[in-house]
Amino acid sequence: MATNESGALAKATFGTGCFWCTEAVYESLRGVISAVSGYEGGHKENPTYKEVCTGTTGHAECVEVTYDPTQITYQELLEAFFRSHDPTSLNRQGNDIGTQYRSVIFYHNDEQKQLAETAKAELDKSGAYDSPIVTEISPVSTFYEAEAYHQSYFANNPNQGYCAFVVAPKVDKFRKVFKEKLKPDLNHS
Repeated sequence: MATNESGALAKATFGTGCFWCTEAVYESLRGVISAVSGYEGGHKENPTYKEVCTGTTGHAECVEVTYDPTQITYQELLEAFFRSHDPTSLNRQGNDIGTQYRSVIFYHNDEQKQLAETAKAELDKSGAYDSPIVTEISPVSTFYEAEAYHQSYFANNPNQGYCAFVVAPKVDKFRKVFKEKLKPDLNHS
């Protein structure tokens, strides 16, 4: 496993709607060691997918990314975050509606908080979007790993309806934009 000079890997946690899409996006980036689907930001301990889907637990579907900062920066992960979903859509991504699908960055330290706030403010100021960015920036709390069948869902189920018609086009578009940052086995140029 690759590590930086101090031997430490770093973590980042993002919610961009359905975690199947988020996980597939981050797993494709060079320097990302793992992307684990799960739930964060709620009040119920050990929530299940079924409970989170009700929108009553307060959790967001998100992905905990473990990465090597010598290969990919947190700023690059933020760029991937903002470009892989609609950060102006409150509690909704496409047909997925509810607080569990909110746009959220869970920061792990003060540096991540500052970088996330700066990226959000600069993007908002740039006029890249017609509406204000509604991305929540919150401290990391307890991350609950989603059930095993959710892990690497897109990779394991590419022909499943939602994957074929929603996840695949989103991932294909992302890979075209981030071509230079993809893992070598995904960069077919």
